[in-house]
Amino acid sequence: MKLMNRRDPYVREVIWFAVCCRALALVLQAVFNVLIPDHAADAFSPPRLSEPSLGDRLLEWLLGGLSHWDAEHFLFIAEHGYLYEHNFAFFPGYPLSVRAVAELALWPLGGLLSLWSRLLLSAVLLNALLSVLTAAVLYELGCVVLQCRRTAFFSAVLFCLTPANVFMAAAYSESMFAFLVFSAMLQLEKGQSWTSGLLFCLAAGVRSNGVINAGFLFYSQSKDLALQLQAGAGTVIKQPPTWRRLLCFAASVALVSAGVFLPFALFQFYAYWTFCNPDASSEHAVPRLLLQLAVDKGYRLAAANGVKPSWCSQGLPVAYSYIQDVYWNVGFLRYFEPKQVPNFLLAAPVTVLGSWAAWFYLTANPHYCLRLGLVRRAKGEGKGEESDKPEVGFCCSSVFVYVVHATALLAFGILCMHVQVVTRFLGSSTPVLYWFSAHLLQDYEPWLWKEEAATQTEASLSEKFNVGSFCPGSFRKGISGNPIVRLLLNWRISSPVTKCILGYFLSYWLLGLILHCNFLPWT
Repeated sequence: MKLMNRRDPYVREVIWFAVCCRALALVLQAVFNVLIPDHAADAFSPPRLSEPSLGDRLLEWLLGGLSHWDAEHFLFIAEHGYLYEHNFAFFPGYPLSVRAVAELALWPLGGLLSLWSRLLLSAVLLNALLSVLTAAVLYELGCVVLQCRRTAFFSAVLFCLTPANVFMAAAYSESMFAFLVFSAMLQLEKGQSWTSGLLFCLAAGVRSNGVINAGFLFYSQSKDLALQLQAGAGTVIKQPPTWRRLLCFAASVALVSAGVFLPFALFQFYAYWTFCNPDASSEHAVPRLLLQLAVDKGYRLAAANGVKPSWCSQGLPVAYSYIQDVYWNVGFLRYFEPKQVPNFLLAAPVTVLGSWAAWFYLTANPHYCLRLGLVRRAKGEGKGEESDKPEVGFCCSSVFVYVVHATALLAFGILCMHVQVVTRFLGSSTPVLYWFSAHLLQDYEPWLWKEEAATQTEASLSEKFNVGSFCPGSFRKGISGNPIVRLLLNWRISSPVTKCILGYFLSYWLLGLILHCNFLPWT
């Protein structure tokens, strides 16, 4: 899949900065993991089944901080499969990919490293690659949607400093999910609906919230239908009957929705087959140490003991919702307790930023939002003579569906999830946080960009690279001048909004490495 024109200097800058940030994160987590003793957390910690070699100890010393918390689940699944019932809270796309890389690309290291060590190494290398590619994809997505290369570049740079940084580096599925989702969005914007649907389908096999992305395909089909109906109303050319268009629309929506929901359905069927029809020999195939862990911790194994989990008897036996309910107490308003106030404070920055983005867009485009972007505005309506001018930037009409998606995720995360995970939940699922942050930084720091000769420079580059149009303005010190670095060097004269946004991104980027890698609570 061709992601972007590699000759575009903005792409090179994004990739270079992403590589530097990822390398720095790996170095810092190793340093923090050595200097700060691990907290004795009550987290999933399965025993190693073999004595560690010198290579295993060295890798643990270098990358051990990236195997904590939920990373242990992913690595365990990649090594042993779905052995315990609660493992089914983690979707198979990522652990299968990690296992494939460990077996195919890292097989020469089999004599030096155990399987678990190779899995950890493959997870870190895979996430490093995917996070760099995601930054580049986000840049091109911004060019296509925002029609503003400057904002697209700025948002991609901010993604390299995402508050969810540690989860992009550790053995978590966030990097893979973000890459698949942003790539699917890009393909949909380019009119490649089948490719987009395939990528959304793969994303749904990586994380459960991938199923909500069917809404993008549904909205795209709805918009096409609305435009056809409006265009047909004003022409004398014979058009297909309305009922036929609606039938084709319903069939298309059903097909793409089924494709996106298919991984979830297959995964739940596999869980049902494993635990509701257990094999009599399954218990004997489990290593003794893992059997003992199940006894000590009360983990449920798939074994022919005559007792099936209660969810097997439900009308719609869905293991995922049962596990989230019983094991993690996830549900509507369940987290609204006084003792969870610190976690709400931890999620406050992303909540404010996401809510502000939604309100900002709504107030900038009230009529468009009320029409859901499906009814074309009459010429001259609302903006007078301005209505014929092309819209660019965060407030353009093409951003509408992304804002709705981000707002839905934010509301669901606050009301129905462990609220502290909203930071990485949104950071890996929507480009809106990065687009809006880039918009605010540019809006409050106009000195970042020079105006003279901007039109000529932007137009020539746009024609040369053919990746969307440019907003007026260019870098004061050339394309290689990183705007984040310039803002930091001019911190004293920066606006309070700039200080809050950069402070949030940089502090969470660093604190995540310090806390998460030492088994301390984080997002």
